[in-house]
Order: sequence, then C-alpha cells, then structure tokens
Amino acid sequence: MAIRDIYETDFDEDVQTESSANQCPECDGRVTTSTVETVCEDCGLVIDEQRIDHGPEWRSCDEDERERTGAPLTAARHDRGLSTEIGRGTDANGNELSGQKRRRLARMRREQTRGRFQSKAERNLAHGLSEVRRISSALELSETIRDQACQLFRSAQNEDLLQGRSIEAMAAASVYGACRCNGRPRTLDDITESARVEQSRVTNAYTTLNTELGLPAQPVTPSAFVPRLASELDVSDQIRQRARQLAEASESTGATTGVRPSGFAAACLYKAGREDGRWLTQSDVADVANVSVVTVRTHRDALDELAV
Repeated sequence: MAIRDIYETDFDEDVQTESSANQCPECDGRVTTSTVETVCEDCGLVIDEQRIDHGPEWRSCDEDERERTGAPLTAARHDRGLSTEIGRGTDANGNELSGQKRRRLARMRREQTRGRFQSKAERNLAHGLSEVRRISSALELSETIRDQACQLFRSAQNEDLLQGRSIEAMAAASVYGACRCNGRPRTLDDITESARVEQSRVTNAYTTLNTELGLPAQPVTPSAFVPRLASELDVSDQIRQRARQLAEASESTGATTGVRPSGFAAACLYKAGREDGRWLTQSDVADVANVSVVTVRTHRDALDELAV
C-alpha cells in the first residue's frame, strides 16, 4: 500500500488491513499491515515495524488532505513564531559556504533585522516577551505558564498599560500574575531575583495588571509552599507530610489570614522537624523561605497555641 494512499484514508492504529506486498518469506502465509507493523497471520513473523511517520499532521482548512507544516504557533514570540531565521557559515547539509555566499547571507540577515519590526510597539513587544521567556527559564516554569505570561503581557500592551512603566517590570509582573493564576508557590522575591528591575516597580506593575485586567488570581496558602521548602531543606517525607497537615489545619482555623505564606510554611516545617527528632534550626528554614528568624519564631508560637 502506498504511503500516499494511507495518508488519504482515515484509519485507527489497531485496525489491520491486507498488505499488497509479497507473501510471508517464512511460510508463504497471509501478511497484514497496521500502522505499527507488518506481520504474518499464520506464523506471527514481524516483517516490518514503524513504517509510518507518527509525527504531527495538520489538515488543511479548505482542502480535504493532510499537509505538513512548520512549528506550531506560539504566544512566546512577537510574530507567533512565523519569522524565518537565516543561518551562519553552513548550509542545510552542514557544508561550509563560500565567502561570496556568506557575504550575501550577511546582507540578507541585516535587511531581515531592519524589516523585522513594523513599529515601535512591535519592538517593545518583542523585548517584553524575551524578558518573560528569560524569567520563566530562570524560575524553571512550565511552557504553559510561560505562554500564559506572554499572553498576559500582550493584553497589557493592548490595553495601553505599558505607558509610563518599565517593560522589564511589566514582564516580571506578567510572570508573577501567571503563577498566581495557576496557584504556583512563587513570591515576589523569587520573581525580583530573576528580573532586572526593583521589586517596588514589579509590585506596582502587578497591581495595575490585577486592577485593569481583573486577573483570576488565587490566594497563595502556606500548604502550597511546604513541598518546595521541604525539598530545599532535604527533609524526609514524614516531616513534609506532617508540616502540610499543620499548614492545612491552621488554614482551616483562619490563623494564616494576613500572614506571609512562605514564613508560615517554614514554621510548620520547623515544628514538624522538632516533633520527628530532626533539629532544624530557625535560621535554616528562614533562609530557604527568605524571611527573618523572628517571623519563624512568631508563627511557631502561633502553632503551639493552636495545638494542632
């Protein structure tokens, strides 16, 4: 069966069809072909495997046929990833280019750079999205959160929220907003460490985003910070589970209202470590939570009063 005929036919991977190839080379039995392998029905001999490329296929909108395309569209780039990149030094086969061709490519690359941005707004968008990608990479965030942060930055530019504000601050605020909307335990201190701007500007930019765009930001709870802090402190699963129980019990009583979630989570880990015989120091848990020792001590006293 020709590859073109297979592409033009809707099929299921588990459905086998009779092959037009020769008979089985071992027993001359009947040979059937599926999308995974070609096998003899009589003796079970696997003649061929993975004959079809299982890569992504997209169907054309106006024609009932499948077409191979490039990379999918992405919100992480100002042009949705549709621009062309001109290489340097070698061709598609890895062969060295002559001096004349290298000079020609240099001229083409220069003209492409000049015509890449159609306006100042598009240039600002490209700069902002590159900052979002850099911060997301430094924080090891998923591609989903990165794309949401990029889309949030686009929305901020469309609503003219960048005027009078730093592009870097708005990019950092977009990353923080995407983390808040997905319930990821990231603090402003974490975002500011990776950003190239002061925390006060990031706070102002996030307040603007939250007010003007109405972000569905979820409240950050101490229990969400426990796994991350426990991993950095390298404690046992028993201590981590006990600290999470302390945090959830405190949340149910309303004792965590108005407190810094990371600081309260650090206090829960400190108390759980003492109960398990692991003598974590207050300075260690305060350092990983980026809070003061006094904060840890205050929240520990609150946990002792709750007797959870």
